Amino acid sequence: MSGNIQLLTDTLRAARAEGRSALIAYLPAGFPTVDGGIEAIKAALDGGADVVEVGLPHSDPVLDGPVIQTADDIALRGGVKIADVMRTVKEAHEATGKPILVMTYWNPIDRYGVERFTAELAEAGGAGCILPDLPVQEASLWREHAEKHGLATVFVVAPSSKDERLAQITAAGSGFVYAASLMGVTGTRESVGAQAQDLVERTRATGTDLPVCVGLGVSNAEQAAEVAGFADGVIVGSAFVKRMLDAPDDTAGVEAVRALAGELAKGVRGQA
Repeated sequence: MSGNIQLLTDTLRAARAEGRSALIAYLPAGFPTVDGGIEAIKAALDGGADVVEVGLPHSDPVLDGPVIQTADDIALRGGVKIADVMRTVKEAHEATGKPILVMTYWNPIDRYGVERFTAELAEAGGAGCILPDLPVQEASLWREHAEKHGLATVFVVAPSSKDERLAQITAAGSGFVYAASLMGVTGTRESVGAQAQDLVERTRATGTDLPVCVGLGVSNAEQAAEVAGFADGVIVGSAFVKRMLDAPDDTAGVEAVRALAGELAKGVRGQA
């Protein structure tokens, strides 16, 4: 079975045709439970997200700030496994028909086996993977198997990335480019800042046809609207997780995710 890279491409293209950015939500698998995480992801998509990144919880998430680390810790203590991540992808995609990616560090894939991971992700209906700590020059094995199984390889670029490096990454990646809006870890910010717009412009200047989507720091509709003014996609993670952490119970958490997705969806459409 082939993965859903084409669905991802078509979804981002459709958003552009509507004259807006795509809304991409991030939530970790297994948080607060596997079933609860699936419900939250479906709520984000039903609420207005175009795409979801399912986080594969990791004990040393170097890119993630304290909010997502807390959620990862809850998921890991709950015993979440890669099989649960695949089930999350499968059920979220089947319920909504929307593209689902996995965001993961390289070590869990390496240990699990690249061929096994890509085959199972494609079988689950996944659209691809975001790999924040896989250097592009070491990605040939992953890319070979991802292409074979119809999966996107999304690399992360940062404000510190030199133009030559940006060109290497855009040439090797597929699906979209994840532009980290600032140096540092994930988390909500008061301002997303001019660095993000400069990074998007420099990434596009490589001549890539890939959409450039901005993450790290966006937490409300106003910030989503700001980023939507220059990016092809707006990625929101910590704000969703925080809504769930702050909720009095799991049901309220799911509804809080649905509500935030609706607010952010208005933001990317300039209706905030």
